[in-house]
Amino acid sequence: MSSSFRAPKGVSEYVPPRADLLYAVREAFAERARLAGYGYLELAVFEDTNLFRRGVGESTDVVSKEMYTFEDRGGRSLTLRPEFTASVLRAVLENNLHRGALPVKVWTTGPAFRAERPQQGRYRQFYQLDLEAIGSEDPRVDAETIAIAWHWYRSLGLTRVRLLLNSLGCKECRPAYRALLQDFLRGLDLDEDTRARVEINPLRVLDDKRPQVRAQLAGAPLMADHLCPACKAYHDRVRELLADLGIEWEDTPTLVRGLDYYTRTTYEFDHPLLGAQSGIGGGGRYDGLSEDIGGPPLPGIGFGLGLDRTLLAMDAESQEGGDVSFEARPRCEAFGVALGDAAERRMFALVDELRRAGIAADMAFGGKRLKGAMKDADRSGARYAVILGERDIADGVAQVKDLAEGEQTAVPLTGIVTTLKERLSK
Repeated sequence: MSSSFRAPKGVSEYVPPRADLLYAVREAFAERARLAGYGYLELAVFEDTNLFRRGVGESTDVVSKEMYTFEDRGGRSLTLRPEFTASVLRAVLENNLHRGALPVKVWTTGPAFRAERPQQGRYRQFYQLDLEAIGSEDPRVDAETIAIAWHWYRSLGLTRVRLLLNSLGCKECRPAYRALLQDFLRGLDLDEDTRARVEINPLRVLDDKRPQVRAQLAGAPLMADHLCPACKAYHDRVRELLADLGIEWEDTPTLVRGLDYYTRTTYEFDHPLLGAQSGIGGGGRYDGLSEDIGGPPLPGIGFGLGLDRTLLAMDAESQEGGDVSFEARPRCEAFGVALGDAAERRMFALVDELRRAGIAADMAFGGKRLKGAMKDADRSGARYAVILGERDIADGVAQVKDLAEGEQTAVPLTGIVTTLKERLSK
């Protein structure tokens, strides 16, 4: 009988073998971040609520509607992190990492939380990969962050990912554009909440997904047409660098994303097979965020990639016949089957030896007979079974069986590790 308890609604949970794939996908990203010089951060899951109010923005849906906020026993208002960038920047400032070599290059991963209506690809607890480069205003850093994510997607076998690219200008050119956009939006037939947003942050209206709003935005002025010379030159340089790396993008002048802190380079990774929830990651530059949360002027750029949606994109391409060949390393490569007390003791030590040699190994427990133990070997997903009986011990050998081909050979106990390493490498 199963437990009467269930995971809360909208929580993204993973169990083997799906969790093995999630882990492997995350490890593949970790390696790409390491190769590019990004160090790992482990952050608090909850923060002072004002960090997100000031950093993410009061007018965003994230802050106004979606945060899990609670009061602790000391009367402090805390919030489960809805995103990572504000927390990463807080940690960098708090630990004075910005006083060393710049840019500070860091990455992190873990769950984030938003009180949204659960649906496919949109969860209340979801998993992200986050990467940030803080302290440098250099187009090459912008292109580097994009390239890390782009090549990671490609390494997973994803070929349908699209890079949408835009510039949101800077404090020099955005105010004039903001006023022009407000004049345009005030003339539309909008609901009361959206009209209030027009006055607080009109760019956020461009991110509205409702058809009745989007239909009215067809003639809206675009930031791309009102960039100052410095922002235009910066954006052109980012695009040149991406072209040098062979990375394709689509200019998307309506792209603003859902957070208030973005400036200049803004981008999103989109997967057309995921329908309405097609965004699988994105990021951009946030050159004023440090001051917004009480820090010194400190430019930065980074991204958040959705692990849940990335796995859904891999599923979608695979179902369409795509060559999504990325596979998690098996949890078990060799499975020990021991018959008798002496064999169980020797097998226990052999399994430990295999693991120390880098071979994923397991064995049958509970004193099972041969038939039951071999069933466990098949279920484990191992390529080989190592069978050891009392007679084998006397002869100084073990039987190594290829579970796919059915072939079985006697191998000296002293050569089991070497033999399996050779066979598994083929």
